[in-house]
Amino acid sequence: MAHFVILGAGECGARAAFALREKGFNGEITLVGAEPLHPYERPPLSKAGADAGDPKFIAAPEKYADSGIRLLTGLEARDFDTASRTVTLSDRTTLSYDKLLLATGAAARSFPGAPEGSAHIRSLRTHHDAAALRDVMKPGKHIVIIGGGFIGLELAATARLLGAEVTVIEGLERVLKRGVPEEIAHLLAERHRAEGVDIRCGVSIESLSEEGGRALIRLSGGEAIEADLALVGIGARPNVEIAGRAGLAIENGIAADSYLRTSAPDVFAAGDCCSFPLSIYGDRRVRLESWRNAQEQGTLAGANMLGLDEAVSSVPWFWSDQYDMTLQIAGLAEGAATHQRRDLGAGAFILFHLDADGRLIAASGIGPGNAVARDIRLAEMLIAARAHPDPAALAANDVKLKSLLAA
Repeated sequence: MAHFVILGAGECGARAAFALREKGFNGEITLVGAEPLHPYERPPLSKAGADAGDPKFIAAPEKYADSGIRLLTGLEARDFDTASRTVTLSDRTTLSYDKLLLATGAAARSFPGAPEGSAHIRSLRTHHDAAALRDVMKPGKHIVIIGGGFIGLELAATARLLGAEVTVIEGLERVLKRGVPEEIAHLLAERHRAEGVDIRCGVSIESLSEEGGRALIRLSGGEAIEADLALVGIGARPNVEIAGRAGLAIENGIAADSYLRTSAPDVFAAGDCCSFPLSIYGDRRVRLESWRNAQEQGTLAGANMLGLDEAVSSVPWFWSDQYDMTLQIAGLAEGAATHQRRDLGAGAFILFHLDADGRLIAASGIGPGNAVARDIRLAEMLIAARAHPDPAALAANDVKLKSLLAA
């Protein structure tokens, strides 16, 4: 009986395991996760409405056994050997595999020189991290967030809604520099400031330490800021160490092809840990850190482990909730030559990004609640269709995007 092993019991790994069963695989499946918990959803970790108790599980714990999935929690994969087709776990157990999926995810980047294991200097990657942060997010507490990206700003919004004082320190000239248009980033920054968040951009940090039971952030200009907690949110790095030791190609993550196959026979990679060529952007190699990408690639990897040869074809999609506002982005705006703005009312708008040939390559929208969701979904379909819509029609809110898609 064939044995498929999946390393990484997050969104991607769990979806792959269930996809194998849904697509008819009747062999053995072993899903290995380093955390002691069953696989759970990670986006709620930074959201204001998240429960600090149990996480939101991807599936009921009993469903794994009911589906014939052997779930090993609290164990790390130390090494795997592509010649003997074996995986060695942290408890010295050895697993033999016929096919292997690496869904090892990504880890929070640490701040250089910061003390390890400090209760007052943390990052956010796990439910345990989120629970520790919630203990400090309360009136009378001061939180300094290092990094003005998605995670940093979502946590800033959550902390303010829960009553904590918040300072955000961003080394670049503005927040959300990576992948978010300046027009939208400016709007979000102003909303945070209106809610009482102290945002400081273009500021470098000289040192991050713990003194007297508090975090101490020393800025390059000489100022020192004390906080009950410093959250380091300066991005994530793909977990590629085990793949590197096995001799797999590494290129901004574990290098995979469009079918999520790695450089080793019968070894696949999916989710945050891997990079892959995206055909709708001229086979540009990308690595995506998003909930939907993890879901979709988990399912796709399961199919391709069964030999179905389905290529990655979906348009990248990201979202972020901050206060009552939702930001959604479809596609990759890098390489855009122009953009058109469509106002949707109630402060909501979408920016449509076009390349030099007039092809729609991305759309970025923001507004209260789900104000931009429908039009972003239609824009996603236009991007997938490699459409060259009339720029004036994109800007005109009386022209339905569905008519452009039909054209």
